[in-house]
Order: sequence, then C-alpha cells, then structure tokens
Amino acid sequence: MFNDIGPLELVTLIVLAVLVFGPDKLPKLIQDVTRTIRKIREFSESAKQDIRQELGPEFKDFEFEDLNPKTFIRKQLDNEDLGLKEIRNGFDLKKEMAEVTDAVHGREAESSASGASGSSGGTVDMTKKPESPRDERPPYDADAT
Repeated sequence: MFNDIGPLELVTLIVLAVLVFGPDKLPKLIQDVTRTIRKIREFSESAKQDIRQELGPEFKDFEFEDLNPKTFIRKQLDNEDLGLKEIRNGFDLKKEMAEVTDAVHGREAESSASGASGSSGGTVDMTKKPESPRDERPPYDADAT
C-alpha cells in the first residue's frame, strides 16, 4: 500500500502525527485507522465475490488485476496459445531485409538474366553503371497540386 514511502518520509510522518495529535490520542487514532482500513478491505472483498458470482462459472478464472492494461498484455504475451514465439522465431529479419534490398535494386532480375547467359554466375557486377530508368513521368494532375 505504501511502497513508495521511504524511511525518512515515514519518520517525518510519525513525528508530525505525534505533534499534531499528541501522544495521548495517537494510539486511539491508530486503532481507528486500522479498523477503517480493515472494513474497507472486507467491503472490497465482498464486492469482488458478488461480482464473481454474478458473472457466472465462465469467469471463474477472472482476476481484477487483469483489468490493468499492462498486466493484461503481459499475461497475454506469456500465453503460448497465441503462437507469438513461433512467429518471432520464424521471422528472419536479415533475410527479409536482403530480399527487400535485392527487390529494390532489381538484383533478382539481373541475376536471373545473367545466370541464364552464364556470364557472371549469379553475382552482381559492381563496376557496371546501373541503367538509368526510362523517362516515364506520371500523368499530370492539376487537382493534386
């Protein structure tokens, strides 16, 4: 409940409570606060039980912590039924990037054409200047500009 309160802050709160309420009323105040916290916890547990009963047996594994989006996502990513680990392991980023690079530079067409002639044996000649693309301009659209 008070995970983010450090020891210095706790000592400061205790000293402040003794100064404000006095040493005579402080034990009674602590009892009242603990009793109130206990009642709130009992109320929330009974509300959770009522909600679980109303949802029915389909939601018997329902946890209220799953309503937190971070917890829900973490739980779903750990679930093996989704097959995300197989997808992640089956995806070779280097191979995919090499294929995309080859497709962009047109190496697949060059390597198949040169492979058919047998001149380069499937390698790309880096000394040869690439062919300039034909001067094909897209149609002019006055509305687009």
